[in-house]
Amino acid sequence: MTDAERKTRSTEAFFGRRKGKPLREQQVGRMETILPELKVDLNSAVPADLKSLFPLPVEKIRLEIGFGGGEHLVHRARTNPSTGFIGVEPFVNSMAKLLAVVEAEGLKNIRVYDDDATQLLDWLPEGQIDQIDLLYADPWPKKRHWKRRFVSQVNLERFHKVLKPGGTFCFASDIDTYVNWTLQHCRDHGGFEWTARNSTDWLTPYDGWPGTRYEAKARREGRSSAYLTFIRR
Repeated sequence: MTDAERKTRSTEAFFGRRKGKPLREQQVGRMETILPELKVDLNSAVPADLKSLFPLPVEKIRLEIGFGGGEHLVHRARTNPSTGFIGVEPFVNSMAKLLAVVEAEGLKNIRVYDDDATQLLDWLPEGQIDQIDLLYADPWPKKRHWKRRFVSQVNLERFHKVLKPGGTFCFASDIDTYVNWTLQHCRDHGGFEWTARNSTDWLTPYDGWPGTRYEAKARREGRSSAYLTFIRR
C-alpha cells in the first residue's frame, strides 16, 4: 500500500508515525529477511485452522495489537510456548527491535503483522482467537482526537467476530478517560462482560505481568494503571 493509498483509509487515524530513527544495517537485514517469514500474508487464503500458521503445534492463539517495544509479547511467548502469538505493530523501529529478539532466542511461536490491525482482524476467521491484548494503546488524549482511539463499536465488533465464545479481551491503560471510554464502549456493545467484582480486580496487574516501559513511565509521572478484562459472550 502506498502512502497516498494509505491516507484514503479512515483506519489510518488509529496510529501515528510509522518510522523513527534510521535503522542500522543489521536491523534492515532482519526487516528484509525475517519479517517476510514471520508476517501473516493477507493475500493468502485464510487457513481453516489458525494454528497452522505456526511451525510448531500450539494449543491457543493470542493476538496483541500495538506491541510497542515487544517486551510484553516476548515475555508471554517465552513463558507460554504452547500458545501461538500474533503481534501487530506498524512502527518500523519497534518491529525491528522485536525481530532481533525473535532471532536471538529462536522463538517459534510468534507471527507478526506490520500494518493496520483492522486489516488483519478483517482477514482472520471467526471464533479462533483465545485472547486479544490492547495494552497502553495511544490514548489520543485531546477530546477532538478521541475518534482516533482504537476502541470503538466497529473494532469491538471485529474483536467479537474473531474471539472464541468465552475468549478474553484485555485492556490496560494509565489514562482515566480511555479506561472509562473502553468500559462504556464495551457496555454499549453488549457482547462483552467486564469481569471485575471490586476495585482490586482492575487495579491488580494480570497474572505473570512483566510490566512495560509505558507503565514505568506512567508510574514515574504519578499515574496508576487499570487492567480491564472482558469475556466475549
